[in-house]
Amino acid sequence: MIRAGWTPTLDDFRAFARLSGDDNPIHTDPAYAATHPFGRPVCHGMLIHARLWALGQGAGLAGRVVELMFPNPAHAGDPLVLTLARDGTATLAEARRQDGTPVCLARWDAAP
Repeated sequence: MIRAGWTPTLDDFRAFARLSGDDNPIHTDPAYAATHPFGRPVCHGMLIHARLWALGQGAGLAGRVVELMFPNPAHAGDPLVLTLARDGTATLAEARRQDGTPVCLARWDAAP
């Protein structure tokens, strides 16, 4: 198992918005986000997955994404725990808040 910590920042959200073109203000504008149910900017799900993917690439574990979901939001300043674990020929990749709440769950098959 591989485990790493990461605390996303609002600057991370804004940089990813510029890179991806997903400039929805729910990710980048605290005043706008405050008027919505989450109450503050939420991390792009694909930014979280990209962090997991980079961790997997560095460990030789990334493959083809088979399953991917974002069951809960992550916010700027919330420390996340990233883990990668082998499951047969697949890799299970997870990002969770420190209390264990999942924010990104992925299953990658071995690359062909």
